[in-house]
Amino acid sequence: MTTAFYTHHDCKLHDMGAGHPESPARLQAIEDQLIASRIDQLLDYRGMPLAQESDLARVHSAAMIALVKEHSLALAGKAGCYPLDPDTSVNAYSWQAALRAAGAALAATDAVLAGEVSNAFCAVRPPGHHATSRTPMGFCLFNNIALAARHALEAHGLERVAIVDFDVHHGNGTEEIFAHDPRVLMVSFFQHPFYPHCGTEPEGDNTVNIPVPAYSDGAVVRKLVTEQWLPALNAHRPQMVFVSAGFDAHREDDMAQMGLVEADYTWLTRQIMAVAAEHAEGRIVSCLEGGYNLSALGRSVVAHMKVLAELE
Repeated sequence: MTTAFYTHHDCKLHDMGAGHPESPARLQAIEDQLIASRIDQLLDYRGMPLAQESDLARVHSAAMIALVKEHSLALAGKAGCYPLDPDTSVNAYSWQAALRAAGAALAATDAVLAGEVSNAFCAVRPPGHHATSRTPMGFCLFNNIALAARHALEAHGLERVAIVDFDVHHGNGTEEIFAHDPRVLMVSFFQHPFYPHCGTEPEGDNTVNIPVPAYSDGAVVRKLVTEQWLPALNAHRPQMVFVSAGFDAHREDDMAQMGLVEADYTWLTRQIMAVAAEHAEGRIVSCLEGGYNLSALGRSVVAHMKVLAELE
């Protein structure tokens, strides 16, 4: 079992301002915990190529791509940020970072489908699952996991894929992009009511959205996953599984009010691994989404990656 780990320094240069929770320190926290846990030497570290604008256009409108590109490049040589919405900004390095993040998801998909590695985790930022086909939002510029899934379908000819989203916030962008596409099954849970205040009424019949109240713990999530996610995933028989891996449902993360711990991320990853082993030759690409308590984020990513690498 070989697990690829994709990361790049460019992703640390995207910065939305002092005090913003989606900060470069998130990636450093992950790297530090991988070293502390001594699994860093067991991973296949890979660089992240730049996605092309034609890759982005598989999912996003030309106007949206231009919006991010032009406002970021206009800041070249300047400090500060340009706000795209109250939560989401670009700086001079954001365009390059966004291309790296998308490029990692695409390269990971290629590597897994080529059999070079068994699965992959992309430690990327900006994250992606709130980005719709036409709008960057919620800290997200381009939808990395949606780009990877569509790449698998259109460039590699897969017939069925699944997207598993366990971020505490609903992946509204991913749902909008794939609504009514029978090739894609999206399963998710998310705190509700909470940002982005949607998801309780699925946009298509290819989604299994599970809104859960604040303060729900791992026992609640495990029951819902067992009763609702797993039957849907097994019925869909995905040929590849993509994961929007947000770790902000952790009980130490004050961006939300849920009660998961590392053992719950271990359990979730094992369920995803079992589905992939049964239907997809074990093929999984996981991309970082949320997670803002730095210690909890690092520990949770380690828990996730230990299972992916079959170290636990």
